[in-house]
Amino acid sequence: MGAGIANEAFHDIEKIQDQTRQVVEDLLKVADLEEGDLLVVGCSSSEIAGHRIGSFSGQDIGKAVALTILDIIRPRGIFLAAQCCEHLNRALIVEKKYADTMRLPIVNVKPQLKAGGSFATAVYELMSKPVALEEVKAQAGIDIGSTLIGMHLMPVAVPVRAKIDRIGDAFVVCARTRPKYIGGERAVYIKEKQERA
Repeated sequence: MGAGIANEAFHDIEKIQDQTRQVVEDLLKVADLEEGDLLVVGCSSSEIAGHRIGSFSGQDIGKAVALTILDIIRPRGIFLAAQCCEHLNRALIVEKKYADTMRLPIVNVKPQLKAGGSFATAVYELMSKPVALEEVKAQAGIDIGSTLIGMHLMPVAVPVRAKIDRIGDAFVVCARTRPKYIGGERAVYIKEKQERA
């Protein structure tokens, strides 16, 4: 394999899947996502394996995380946006159906291990009709390994604390979003659970 790509299989795949499942389920309990909503995920397989981001891409790790997330959100009708690494300017991989529904412009790029990352590459392979987008705003997000997903979240991002704060060795941060409160002292606000009613 090339420089910065893991040559050996990662041994704790089941543990990684269990930790990923826990984080996703904890976020979904709080985020109140609905069918058609978007979950953005940035994932460094290098950080999960205990290495510096971008230095040890693990194909098996990326695939394990991608499969686990998709298995949880697909039955709920939630779409995944997989953030590519900085070599693709943090483009996002989504299903074409989402891009078409939201009328978003598609860009022509396909992620690979060292230009996109192992997670985005795995997502691209697992989706039925994957496409890349440059900009999109998600209703919730998971950042695995300090990949900086904030640019892809709708305002206002609210931190969500999962029961665990790591997947492998990677630090995990989750967020949901809510509409901005606007106006002044005479404004009346809707409780968050009623916002979409």
